[in-house]
Amino acid sequence: MGVNGVLLAIDAGNSKTDAAVLSRDGAVLGTARGGGFQPPVVGVTAAVDGLAEIVGRAAADAGLPASFDQVTACLANADLPVEEAELEKALYGRGWSRAVRVHNDTFAILRAGVDEPRGVAVVCGAGINCVGMTPDGRTARFPAIGRISGDWGGGGGLAEEALWFAARAEDGRGEPTELARALPAHFGLETMYALIEALHLKRIPDERRHELTPVLFRVAAAGDPVALALVHRLAEEVVALSSVALGRLGLLEEEVPVVFGGSVLAARHPRLEERIARLLAERAPKAVIGFVTAPPVLGAGLLALDATGAGPKAADRLRAHYGG
Repeated sequence: MGVNGVLLAIDAGNSKTDAAVLSRDGAVLGTARGGGFQPPVVGVTAAVDGLAEIVGRAAADAGLPASFDQVTACLANADLPVEEAELEKALYGRGWSRAVRVHNDTFAILRAGVDEPRGVAVVCGAGINCVGMTPDGRTARFPAIGRISGDWGGGGGLAEEALWFAARAEDGRGEPTELARALPAHFGLETMYALIEALHLKRIPDERRHELTPVLFRVAAAGDPVALALVHRLAEEVVALSSVALGRLGLLEEEVPVVFGGSVLAARHPRLEERIARLLAERAPKAVIGFVTAPPVLGAGLLALDATGAGPKAADRLRAHYGG
């Protein structure tokens, strides 16, 4: 089993999946893209069926069978070790390789943003998560499954907070905020009452709530105290995650990269970025902040190369392909 020297790297997020067939020297032989990976919604079998279709297309693009020396899959919704183990078993069942490694997809973003498998990443998109790793294989991570695991933030959470404060501002229970005008105005409505009604009756689909997060940041940038307080709280959460992960790995006193990704952090909002930099300098003064702009499949590919002991030339070749 396995084509000599050929690796498979998968980055499967909630909204899209990328697969890449690689040689051990870092060359990209074939690629494919498909839809998101959501086992909690469709079940593990159906989710892996979706992966199989994408992997098949990547192998065909490389002109090779779907048989690999090593499979490295960075998967959304693999939030707990027990979920990673279940998904790893399912991937073994596909017969792609005798060597399969499954990681949470945040590890792909971390590895894409660092020169070696050492550092911490915080990802803030629809949700929020943080992971850390060291070259000796140690990791730091959080369950990151929502409020029940202590999470706060992410685009979805920020939109909900903005709605809460805006609703209370309009009806008099809370302090005034420009959010009470700006949030309904985004949907062409005049009042928060109208927006609440539209959301409740599904005239505005729930999936559009995330559109309110950029509105929150615009209002904060103009100096609105309520919106700005939410931005500051997000900065505190990002720094709390980063510093705890660094502490678990014994890296608080070392120069180490802390990289940020996901739509909220990658947008580089000045108020948020400035606050993060100031707080992180206080808690982890040697941390070196960076932002990940390369596609996460690069990180999955680098993890695949790491697993085979490939050297820096292979990593550089793969980075050059993806512009990382």
